[in-house]
Amino acid sequence: MKRIIGTVVTVVVVLALLVLGIVFGRAALSPEQSETLRILLIVCGCAVAYCFIVGELAQNFSQMDKLWSILPIAYAWIVAIKNGMDLRTVVYALIVTAWGVRLTINFARKGAYRLQFWTGVEDYRWSIVRSNPVFSHKILWMLFDLLFISFYQNALVLAITLPALACMGSSAPFGVWDIVGAALAIGFLVLETVSDEYQWRFHKTKKKLLEDGGSLESLPRPYDLGFNTTGPWSRMRHPNYLGEQGIWLSLYLFAIGAGAAQCGVFHWTVAGPLLLVLLFLGSSSLGEKISSGKYPRYRDYIAQVYKYLPIRKFDPDKQ
Repeated sequence: MKRIIGTVVTVVVVLALLVLGIVFGRAALSPEQSETLRILLIVCGCAVAYCFIVGELAQNFSQMDKLWSILPIAYAWIVAIKNGMDLRTVVYALIVTAWGVRLTINFARKGAYRLQFWTGVEDYRWSIVRSNPVFSHKILWMLFDLLFISFYQNALVLAITLPALACMGSSAPFGVWDIVGAALAIGFLVLETVSDEYQWRFHKTKKKLLEDGGSLESLPRPYDLGFNTTGPWSRMRHPNYLGEQGIWLSLYLFAIGAGAAQCGVFHWTVAGPLLLVLLFLGSSSLGEKISSGKYPRYRDYIAQVYKYLPIRKFDPDKQ
């Protein structure tokens, strides 16, 4: 209960900071940037309404999960088009497109998308969160769906792409900051792609072995552990999360390259990538709590391997 209250308070605080950033940041926006932001906010508002209404009607609360990889592509290309398809915002949009296509494919193969778009496999974590006694009353869950799942996550997805808005109208040439940002973003994208592929193959093989009649304990190593420790997962507990956060933090460097940042490095649009980091702190903690309850050896994994630093390798034979 305390964890949920703490999460809600944190979300309210950071959301308020984000709104203040947009309100005060708009004062420094050019007319073209203000018009573009207005379009982005309209799209975001429509997405909020869709996710809440359809999620409640279908009782499938992964509507935003399906849009998570699609909306940033739309936002990035709206900015690029409104900015006359200049090199910086086009490169930004191309990287976001590569990120979005990869994530959409990864989510699709898990059964998330159907021709009836409101159906499909729901993220298992929502049912676990929904089972918490604090949401025993339907109205409380509906408020959580509206404020966090539909509104906050949509606002966050918009916020992480706002550094592209800071690039609009810049006369600074495509330079070192842009090249470094693009190179880092692509590197993190590769890490995330490789990590998700190892995760997919591990659980696909484990599922097949279990369907063939074996119990978890009788499966060969490493499948008997129940959780993935292959590839990057042998050295980091969340290499895919590291890749995701790294991509958006790297793309913020485009705003610095455009000369939008004050004191050389700070611009209010950095709030989006930083809020994403905060989201993954909560998401990783929830995932590890679930895994620790399902798999006895997961606590050994936590004790041996850092969340994001690939310093130590997991030894399944070490207690």
